[in-house]
Parts: sequence; structure tokens; C-alpha cells
Amino acid sequence: MTTTYGVLSEGLEKRFGEVRALRGLDLAVPQGTVCGILGPNGAGKTTAVRLLTTLLRPDAGSARVAGRDLVREAAAVRRAIGVTGQYASVDGDLTGRQNLRLFARLHRVRGPAGRADDLLARFGLAEAADRAASTYSGGMRRRLDLAASLIRRPEVLFLDEPTTGLDPASRNDIWDAVRELKQDGTTVLLTTQYLEEADRLADDIALMERGRVAETGSPAHLKALIGSYAEVVVADRGALAQAAAVLDRLTGAEPSFDHDRGSVGAVTRDSTLTLPRLVRELDTAGVPLLDASLKPPTLDDVFLRLTGERHDSDDHNRHGDHNGHGDPGDRDGKEMAA
Repeated sequence: MTTTYGVLSEGLEKRFGEVRALRGLDLAVPQGTVCGILGPNGAGKTTAVRLLTTLLRPDAGSARVAGRDLVREAAAVRRAIGVTGQYASVDGDLTGRQNLRLFARLHRVRGPAGRADDLLARFGLAEAADRAASTYSGGMRRRLDLAASLIRRPEVLFLDEPTTGLDPASRNDIWDAVRELKQDGTTVLLTTQYLEEADRLADDIALMERGRVAETGSPAHLKALIGSYAEVVVADRGALAQAAAVLDRLTGAEPSFDHDRGSVGAVTRDSTLTLPRLVRELDTAGVPLLDASLKPPTLDDVFLRLTGERHDSDDHNRHGDHNGHGDPGDRDGKEMAA
């Protein structure tokens, strides 16, 4: 069965003077799925989005978005996509209804009034439709902004950190909207700083580092690359060596010690290792226990291990990131709302 891709890029490169913001971006996002783009500041996330939405022209490489060539069919790409950037694109002096009708007319949507009303209802904004957008809460403005990006029923939707600064309830509203879009067959490319957001929404995650994709896969696949962490807290410090020997045998990894806590731990990629088995093996070895745990990795662990976030300050200097927002393209982040 042939896979149809909403976004497919090969070797995309982009320079800003001497700074290589993208160094060969390879990305494949199947149609009708959600792809989360993660990476430390300076990784090239926003530059990638600006390229794929035709706001920038690549220096090398190729890409197809919604089946259209990014460079040769740029106008067709723009007609096929929706974009919600880091900055709200709605006019605060206009009401919610006026904002959406304006977007509908600009995009020459048939029946602009009806389309605007449908989206206001879909995003829970019908009661506030005739209030000025400037009176909306942050969550309401983001929902209105997302509604505006859906005026043309896009095949591919780019969401650049759509929930930054929102309270948990408003964030959940946006998450529900993204899930509905996926059910409708829309391809969603999501950049986010919230790892929980990517874990909950994304079918696949692309971890970016230094202008390219360092690793890609489902959240479960990426977590499996890291492995679970088995830890034992002993009742007698003299039993640490015995506990370490058990962990070494079960995990095949070199244990690490925390003598202050009286604990020893090791990473395991053996999916068959369970906590009952760990406790049973320790008991058989005569290790006196205070506690034992087997903790699956989080996306935070994946992020730190695979992207080298601990060396982020060095990456900033290497990438010339002096604006505090990430890659050089972030300087003009407001263009994403255009």
C-alpha cells in the first residue's frame, strides 16, 4: 500500500549569512496524522516551518506539501495549508464574527457568513461572537486564531507553539480541536515546547538538533530507545554491591550508585523485565530492600538524551542565537501569523 504524505522533505537547507539554520531536513509526515516537531532552542524548528509554509525559500533540497512542490508550486501550497503561529493573527478591534468573515472574504470562501458561524460554534465561541476580540481571554483568542486558519479547510495545518502561555483548561481545548482535525483527515505539523503535548497528540515525533532531524518515530518508539530505569534502595548499605550485581545481570547495563540514598540503578531496554521479577531476584539474592522501582522513560528523558539539551548554551553560540527565541527565523516570527 502506497503511503500518501502531507509533508515530505529531503535535504532542505537554509542559511542566514554564515549561520546554517537547516542542514539537510528530511521529514515524512503521512497524510491525516499529527507530527510533533521538538528540539532545543536553535534547532531550526521555526525556520523549518517558515520554509514549509513558503515564507522562506530553501537554499537546497526539495519538499512537497499537500502534494505540491514547495518551490515550483508555492501559490498552490499556500492555498492548501493553514497556519497558526506564535502570535495571534486576529484583529482585536473586530469582533470574533467579523474576524472570521474577513478571513473568509480574503480567501474567497463561498458563503463567508455561514463558514464563520460554523467555526465559531465548533470552537465554542458562538456566545462571544459579537464581542471585540480584544476582550477575549488568551485561550479564546488562540481558539479564534485556530478557527481563522481553518477557514479554507486546509489539507495541512501548521501549528507553531499554539498553546504557549495558556492555562491548562485552554490548552485542553486546543488539544481537543487538534484531535478533531486529525479525525477529519487533516495533516497537522505541530511545533511545541510542551513535551506532554507532543506525547498526547502526535502520532510521530521528529526530534531536531542543529538544523536536522536527529531521531524520528512514535512516542512509544522513542521511549523504547531510552529504556526503563530500574532502581533499588537497600536497607543495609553493605548490600549495595549485591543489588548492583542483580541489576547488572538483569539489565546488562553498568549500575550507578547514590551512596547518600543507599540506592543503585541501571537502565534496561528489556521489555520483559517487570517489577515483581526484579523484587523476586533481589529477594533470592538476599538483598534487604527499602524500595524498588521500574520507571518507564518520559519524553523529557528522550528529549534530554537524544538532542543534547544539556549542551544548549553551546548550541546557542554555535547557531548565532542571540534573540532568545531559538533559530534565526524566530526574529520574524510575526510573519507566521500573516
